Amino acid sequence: MTTKQRAYLKSLAMTIDPIFQVGKNSMTPEFTKAVSEALEARELIKISVLKNCADDPKELAGILAERTRSQVVQVIGKKIVLYREGKEKKKK
Repeated sequence: MTTKQRAYLKSLAMTIDPIFQVGKNSMTPEFTKAVSEALEARELIKISVLKNCADDPKELAGILAERTRSQVVQVIGKKIVLYREGKEKKKK
């Protein structure tokens, strides 16, 4: 991902609300699956890390990106923005 692409995705992410929250249970397989499905549907999502989560948001972002085959756009404070390019279905 180039810096221009990352900057564009950051600008888009500013207007969206977090659709997931990571709490004290941290990341479960169900949570990872739900994030993957959301990336499939939306391409760009924001995740909020709650105060009761003991894990570092940057580490969580890296692990989550690896498991969902996505890219970390940014981590600011306790907010994570992930991006995965959607698979376009070509019509014949």
